[in-house]
Amino acid sequence: MFDWDEKPELNITPLVDVMLVLLAILMVATPAIVYQEDINLPQGSKTKSYQKQKSINIKINSKKIITVDKNRYKFSNFADSFILISQNLPKSLPVYISADKSLSYGDVMFILKTVKEAGFTKVSLITNG
Repeated sequence: MFDWDEKPELNITPLVDVMLVLLAILMVATPAIVYQEDINLPQGSKTKSYQKQKSINIKINSKKIITVDKNRYKFSNFADSFILISQNLPKSLPVYISADKSLSYGDVMFILKTVKEAGFTKVSLITNG
């Protein structure tokens, strides 16, 4: 005879086991993920190719986050930070600025002005082409 008053019990042990296995897989796979910020560069002309030498690379993404050789800076704090980090660098180093094409002209010129005020004379804007 079937008892209609009997309530079924939910066994959550297999669910917890599956979730722990998924968590372990996620924890192992996460350090292998490499994040790269995409920057849409404007088109330019291919007139010269340059040789690899020590340089300073400045990248500005569409959200105005500035990366200088793997160090990130906010747009509002960049001028002071760049002048501080460039004090110990030789001013003859070339500086390459890569800016997302969605940024305004004034934003890119602010970065260029900051680099020039720090004393660097070899400054180039990188384009896609």
